[in-house]
Amino acid sequence: MADILGMPMIGHVYKRCKLSGILKEVYVATCDEEIADYVKSIGGKAIMTLDTHERASDRTAEALEKIEKETGTRMDIVVMIQGDEPMVTPGMIDAAIAPLLQDKDIHITNLMASMKTQEEHEDPAEVKVVVDRNDFAMYFSREPIPSRKKGASEIPMLKQVCIIPFRRDFLLEYNTMPQTPLEIIESVDMNRLLENGIKIKMVMRDEETYSVDTPADLANVNSKMKSDPYLKQYN
Repeated sequence: MADILGMPMIGHVYKRCKLSGILKEVYVATCDEEIADYVKSIGGKAIMTLDTHERASDRTAEALEKIEKETGTRMDIVVMIQGDEPMVTPGMIDAAIAPLLQDKDIHITNLMASMKTQEEHEDPAEVKVVVDRNDFAMYFSREPIPSRKKGASEIPMLKQVCIIPFRRDFLLEYNTMPQTPLEIIESVDMNRLLENGIKIKMVMRDEETYSVDTPADLANVNSKMKSDPYLKQYN
């Protein structure tokens, strides 16, 4: 509910997700009545979930099953978008889903973006990722990876952007997997999949995007979004 240019952050996320031409519907999954009431007040759909979830994927899975029960429709792909990503664009969403539509052997994708500063690379709030030559994730960390300590003049500084499409059945399977050591150590749930030998396709995007984890992040996003072209497209 943090204010961004006169609108709660979740309002920006919801309205921008609705601009995607590929999503059939957008729901906000929350355990907070204030958030649910606000989403409904702007014409959105909210699904109340338990307040005991530790991972966003668990909340997403609960919401999925409730939505399917309410609508009588079985989903095929579920896109998990974090509520602290107010600069998400419809193009980012569509790009994240594309590999699942193109390759039946891909069960999950993540977006990634380049970091522009050493400060961002060292920020533990940003989840970093290193990828192989085919853009499959090799490892996720909150530490600055790859390391600059060996003196390389240029290194790829990539961050995870939390727009994560799952195949429906894979999401439910994922949530039955026990947490893994590296997932817990890094506090990055995608490492659970890597530790189980499951590939995660990463999709590069060049939009400038920032999540909101701190008051400084909020101030930065308020400044960055003043000239955002998508604001004019909100309904």
